[in-house]
Amino acid sequence: MEVKINKEIREYTESLFFGLSMRQCVFSVLACIIAVLIYFLFIDKLGMEITSWLCMIGAAPFAALGFIKYQGMNAEQIVITAWRSFLLSNTQLVSRPINLYYDCMKSWLLEKQKEEIKNNDKKSFKNKKTKQR
Repeated sequence: MEVKINKEIREYTESLFFGLSMRQCVFSVLACIIAVLIYFLFIDKLGMEITSWLCMIGAAPFAALGFIKYQGMNAEQIVITAWRSFLLSNTQLVSRPINLYYDCMKSWLLEKQKEEIKNNDKKSFKNKKTKQR
């Protein structure tokens, strides 16, 4: 007897606050704290526009850590995987296509080419004889 369970059940996360998981709540709070710190540090020196951009840039990595999920990996796992894949493994991949049809028919094609060559040789031999006469 089999009991079918939906695959979505694996993706279930418990909501803690405003429908966010614990991880999302923690990183949202960290992003807000970083944005507020950047705001108070730079508002007098840089002005409102540049400070607002710095706040967004400073908070974005923490928000990404809490919310981004790709193929079951969190943001930090994605960054580690990308680091290993792109930077640490310096292998050059070369794509060489394989023609399976040609490989299967190679012997037959070679026989046909040899026959063509023989036929052409016979014809050229006959042509030479007729030209000599």
